[in-house]
Amino acid sequence: MDTPRRFDDREIALIFEQANGAQEAHTDVASRSGGLTLEQLHEIGRDVGLSTDHITRAANAIARGDMVPTQRRTWLGLPVAISRTVDFGRPVSDDEWHGLVSTLRETFEARGKLSTEGAFRHWHNGNLSAMLEPTPTGHRLRLSTRKGDARVRVTMGALYLSLGVGFGALAVLGVVSDKGFVGGGLMAVMGLVALASTYIGLPRWARARAEQMEFIAKHSVEPTS
Repeated sequence: MDTPRRFDDREIALIFEQANGAQEAHTDVASRSGGLTLEQLHEIGRDVGLSTDHITRAANAIARGDMVPTQRRTWLGLPVAISRTVDFGRPVSDDEWHGLVSTLRETFEARGKLSTEGAFRHWHNGNLSAMLEPTPTGHRLRLSTRKGDARVRVTMGALYLSLGVGFGALAVLGVVSDKGFVGGGLMAVMGLVALASTYIGLPRWARARAEQMEFIAKHSVEPTS
């Protein structure tokens, strides 16, 4: 006989938040340790008038990993790739997939292209990708995107800044003329602008993509009508 899954404090808080839990439920849970099973969560929910169906759906979402935060991959402290995985825990029909594609196109404001490779279904638009893949229990959706030009922009910005500082230093030492100093200043400014725009723009891009993926994850788990 399988041992019932026990939910930790963070997962319990998410479950009751999703199930519209009352403050009494949070207080009761906080006094317990060692985690709680789904049946114990049902007992707490009944004590404060929560629907066991709502608690079960929230717990299943936790178990599937639907509430795992969107993952970010960084480079030099900058977010350069965003990914999100949603395990449906059931098969996804063709109609549901097409409905999901419509949601992807509307959310990301991109037409994108569709392709099928065996049991895998794929929607992609440049570096933005949504892959529906089979699992032992049904299907899993993998969302991912990356900022392909981030490293180039940082590298070029650092290069221009370094060259500008170098020319400025040579001009101060009298190795090159004053024109070299002016040219070096312009190159340094170009490098600073490139670096500043990248370090300001990339976090904004990452936040927007993460919010879009969270929206997709939230609205894609329940079967469409």
